[in-house]
Amino acid sequence: MADENKKSEPHSPSFWSEAWRRFQRRRLNRLGFTLIVLTFLMALFAPLIANDQPLFLKLEDRVYFPVLRDFWPLNHFVRYPELPRDGLPKLIKQQEGRALWAPIPYSSTQYDLNSILTPPSRAHWLGTDEQGRDVASRIVYGARVSLSVGFVAVGLYVAIGIFLGALAGYFGGKIDLVISRMIEIMICFPTFFLILAVLAFIGPSIYNIMIVIGLTGWTGIARLVRGEFLKLRQSDYSLAAKAQGAGWGRIVFRHILPNALTPVFISATFGIASAILIESSLSFLGFGVQPPTPSWGDILSQSRDFIDIAWWLTLFPGLAIFFTVTSYNLVGEGLRDATDPRLRGMWGHGTAPKAR
Repeated sequence: MADENKKSEPHSPSFWSEAWRRFQRRRLNRLGFTLIVLTFLMALFAPLIANDQPLFLKLEDRVYFPVLRDFWPLNHFVRYPELPRDGLPKLIKQQEGRALWAPIPYSSTQYDLNSILTPPSRAHWLGTDEQGRDVASRIVYGARVSLSVGFVAVGLYVAIGIFLGALAGYFGGKIDLVISRMIEIMICFPTFFLILAVLAFIGPSIYNIMIVIGLTGWTGIARLVRGEFLKLRQSDYSLAAKAQGAGWGRIVFRHILPNALTPVFISATFGIASAILIESSLSFLGFGVQPPTPSWGDILSQSRDFIDIAWWLTLFPGLAIFFTVTSYNLVGEGLRDATDPRLRGMWGHGTAPKAR
């Protein structure tokens, strides 16, 4: 009878499965998540989407995959013959070979002086810039820069914020006092102008941008983690673990930290959007990723001199930035609402709780 009662009891869903179920109920949440996944796949498989080398090539009964050169670490373990980038279509025609090209058969740095500032067409879906480079290819590869900066910079300052916030919240006393004063000092500086000042001294590059954003954006995470630790260190399971003789490391990493990470994940989602926007702004001002590496902000910066005659140079990178930043904000807002215990039971089918 006891076994039958156990089998008949309904299985209660976990916290994250229930949060994911509530998250999916809103269309805007699903739309934002879908855009994030598509952008991530576009950045990951950029060489398969835009490349001036064929995806598949057959010459003289030999099969090549030249595009795999662009994928690390494949290019370190597989040797490919050097194929000419210029005149490859002519070579294929002469030897009666076969080739499968990427949907956008242009690289992000390929110049075409015969197609300068051409509007969107069948040959160039989003037009070309003032040097004849394909805008669609540059936007695809620009997604790599934006997402790299967003994830690496946010990952860096999340690690710093968790470490300092955990120290301040768990130990308190003088440690809390020192770290709290550090947070207050960092908050006094305008983040964007601080990043500009640092980059002016160390020089603009994608790695410097990641490091500077990571070293200046940790204050919000540290305050969140500190507040969670102050609340959870007096919880029953923390006190029980301490009574059983567990060390502070076990209490922090095994009991408190896993329960304090929910607001950190939500804040990190908003932080990725902010980092992408900061990188685009820096590139627009000339302090970001340097040419010829494509960046959405750099494309916008180049469009200033041609805004009257080349509207596509402003529209398409601007839309890329807008939709990417908006999608992360939508997902962050959806996660915040879905993980808020005060909103449990208030979600209707497909709608969020109404504001009073």
